Amino acid sequence: MKYDITDIKKAADGVKRIEWASKDMPVLAQIKEKFAKTAPLKGLKMSACLHVTAETANLVRTLKAGGADLVLCASNPLSTQDDVAAGLVKEYGIPVFARHGVDNTGYYRHIQSALNHNPHITMDDGADLVTAIITKYPALAKQVIGSMEETTTGVIRLRAMEKDGILPFPVIAVNDADTKHLFDNRYGSGQSTLDGIIRATGKLVAGSVFVVAGYGWCGRGLASRVRGHGAKTIVTEVDPIKALEAAMDGFEVMPMQAAAKIGDFFCTVTGDMHVIRPEHVKLMKDGAIIANSGHFDIEIDLVGIRKISKKVIKNMRGASMEQYVISDTKSVYVLAEGRLVNLGCAEGHPPAVMDMSFATQALASEWCVKMKGKLPNRVHTPPQAIDQNVASLKLKAMKINIDSLTPAQKKYLSSWDMGT
Repeated sequence: MKYDITDIKKAADGVKRIEWASKDMPVLAQIKEKFAKTAPLKGLKMSACLHVTAETANLVRTLKAGGADLVLCASNPLSTQDDVAAGLVKEYGIPVFARHGVDNTGYYRHIQSALNHNPHITMDDGADLVTAIITKYPALAKQVIGSMEETTTGVIRLRAMEKDGILPFPVIAVNDADTKHLFDNRYGSGQSTLDGIIRATGKLVAGSVFVVAGYGWCGRGLASRVRGHGAKTIVTEVDPIKALEAAMDGFEVMPMQAAAKIGDFFCTVTGDMHVIRPEHVKLMKDGAIIANSGHFDIEIDLVGIRKISKKVIKNMRGASMEQYVISDTKSVYVLAEGRLVNLGCAEGHPPAVMDMSFATQALASEWCVKMKGKLPNRVHTPPQAIDQNVASLKLKAMKINIDSLTPAQKKYLSSWDMGT
């Protein structure tokens, strides 16, 4: 078995971490048990480009139980948990191409290794596999049944491909499923992003001014958690509807140009580029903390900020922080090289919320195979039946019961003739 990881000797620690995460992933465990019996992915090769974490390990174990011949590579250079990668290789026999801190060349070499597997199904967190197929391996597209996409940024890229008419096969936007973005993006990103910032800085959030750039589901979650920690929370937005929602949720809303002057912490969660730029940094206080929780490291214009800095000092309070010296009297501090702070400085989302995301991911893969040849080359939202199934299983695991409609209520909801 070919693989490329940091240290196979870390496997035992990785297995412990994987098993610990599995305790909070009961829905995925039920799907794994079902897949082991039905083998919906039997005979199919899968290439997955995902964050190599303990939670992801439980997803790929589920896919393997369903019969998939799977290869895993990392979707971010800083998110790989090296012990988990080792555990997957040694204990579970899954080829992994991922090293924490890998350079750009190594990162794309790992993507190439995943595609050399000649997959029938791809699974992405950021659309890097699909992009590579289109730009470098177009012949592979002929055999791909479909692809799963896990994150907002990836869906944005894929919809742009669809608009340009170059999407070569159907893509299932798992991120758009309710059991993904309403929970993973909001509660997972909210908690793990703040966790990463606190771990990296050791600073008190209460009483500070915290600027959240973007009020999508991730931004909503982060703003809510930050306010809960006692920070004065400011939201910046470009979408008038989201800005209005943030204002009515009780947050102060203003342009970044105004927020830059008063913020102590800044975190981007937009999916767009250059949200924090040199002109904003020039206005910031000495000691301002800058982080990003969007998928790619382009939300903060680090190239531009470097140009206005006298020097950059690495490894401030560990490798996860860099000091940008703007002048003799002012420095700002960037976390995780501008990459995903929740994975670069912490451990990512809690397993309990990834349980739903990855359960949806697994069931969407099964559905994609069942729909082989029937889906046009577009970006598709998973069927609502998958959402309903995952939510019901999660409620059951949480020992929560809900009401059901009476026959009269069902009839009323499907009729039009009953009014005042």
